[in-house]
Amino acid sequence: MRLFDSTARPCRLSKTSSAALIPDGYRAGMDLRLLRYFVAVAEELHFGRAAARLHMRQPPLSRAIQNLEADLGTRLFDRTPAGVTLTPAGAVLVDEARSLLEAAERIRARIAALSGPVTMTVGMLGDGIAPGSHRLVEAFRRHHPHVEIQVRESDLTDPTCGLAAGRVDVALTRGPFDERGLHVTRLRCDPVAALLRADDALAARPHLTLADLDDRSWFRFPDTTDTHWRSYWSGGRQRSGPVVRAVTECRQAVLWNGTVGMTPMDHEPDEGLAMVPLLDMPHSPVVVAHAKGGVSLVVRSFVGIVVAAFRQ
Repeated sequence: MRLFDSTARPCRLSKTSSAALIPDGYRAGMDLRLLRYFVAVAEELHFGRAAARLHMRQPPLSRAIQNLEADLGTRLFDRTPAGVTLTPAGAVLVDEARSLLEAAERIRARIAALSGPVTMTVGMLGDGIAPGSHRLVEAFRRHHPHVEIQVRESDLTDPTCGLAAGRVDVALTRGPFDERGLHVTRLRCDPVAALLRADDALAARPHLTLADLDDRSWFRFPDTTDTHWRSYWSGGRQRSGPVVRAVTECRQAVLWNGTVGMTPMDHEPDEGLAMVPLLDMPHSPVVVAHAKGGVSLVVRSFVGIVVAAFRQ
C-alpha cells in the first residue's frame, strides 16, 4: 500500500536561546490546546500544513498563535511569504511545549490505568485499505498502552463500518457515503479501474470509459446499501447483474460470469482477472470517520495517528 509522502519539516532550534525569553508568569497558565497548535506550526514551519494536520482552518490557527504571542509578550515566529521560522523565543518554547504535552499524556495514561480498562471499537472496511497496519498499531500502543482495541470488519454493504448504526467508535473506510452526523477526514484518493476477466476483449485496452461498459452485466450491491456508495460503484447508473457483498464475491462474479464492475487501482487482481483504468470516474476517497459531538480523547488521538500514518 503506497502512503502519502510526508511534507513535515523538522524545525531547527537555536542552541544559544535562553529560557529567560519566556516570561516566568506564563508557565502557571499554559493552555495545552494552544501549545499543541504552536508545536504543529513549529514542526511544519507552515501555517497551511499545520492547519491540515490539526484538522482545522488556517485563520483560526493563525489567531490562536497570535493570542499565544500576545500572552507571552513576544514573537514566536518570523513570517515570510515562503513560510515561517522560529524566533529565539519560539525555539525555547518548542522544547518546553513538547515536555509539557508529553507530561500531560503521561498523566492522562496513569489516570486511565487507575480508572480501569478503556475499550475502543474500530470499524474497518474489508478491502485492505489500512496503511502500514503494524506501524499504526505501534504508534497507537505507544500513546495508549492501556486501551483495548476491538476491530470490527465490515463487508461492502456498509461503508460506514457500523459507525452510522453506533456499533463502532471510529471507522477507517472508503467513501463516498452519507456523511450526515459524521465527521469525515479524507486521507487520500485512489483512482479506480474496470475489473474484467483477463480474456475479455476490453482487457487489452489501455483505458476505458463508463460508456464502454454500458451494455455489460455488472456486479452490484443490495438495494438497502447506502445510496451514495451504491451509486458510485455502479458508475452513477442502475445496473443489472449479480448482487455481491464482499470483495471476494465481486471477483468471483467477474471470473465465473464474465460480469464487470469497478475496483480501486491499488488492489491486486486475482489470477484470471484484469484491471483497466477508467478515465471518467472520480477517485475513491479513503477516510477516517467518527460521530460528531462528544468525541473522546482516545478517538481524537486515533484519528491523529491515522492521519500521520498516511502522511509518512
